[in-house]
Amino acid sequence: MSHTHHNLLADGPEPTLLPVDPAAALLADSVDPRQVAATHPASSLVWAELAEAALEAGDTIDGYAFARTGYHRGLDMLRRSGWRGTGPVPYEHEPNRGFLRCLAALAVAAGRIGESDEAERCSQFLRDSSETGWQALSGSMLG
Repeated sequence: MSHTHHNLLADGPEPTLLPVDPAAALLADSVDPRQVAATHPASSLVWAELAEAALEAGDTIDGYAFARTGYHRGLDMLRRSGWRGTGPVPYEHEPNRGFLRCLAALAVAAGRIGESDEAERCSQFLRDSSETGWQALSGSMLG
């Protein structure tokens, strides 16, 4: 008689894997992100590109707005993909990266405008969603 040991740590929700973002190919072909946002406004990836560029240029308010837009678009897409408010959103799955990058950018922008609670919440949400993503993005954005 064999006994199956139940892994209590595996009882969490399944990882959420977003579908391929049609904006990704346009961005890879160097189409202007503002043009891509106009034609693919549901893309978290394009909002992440815009947010990161704005933050890098020191334009915190635009960066915050772009990141917040991409964050909400990403939440919509996650919910349509079966996400129920918790569980892994693996960074290793390329289509998830737009949302995770928006989350990181929102944490940075919120911190810059003094919304420390929001910055911490976003950073923790990123870490809870994907430790790998948190590590990858904290080196470039959050660190």
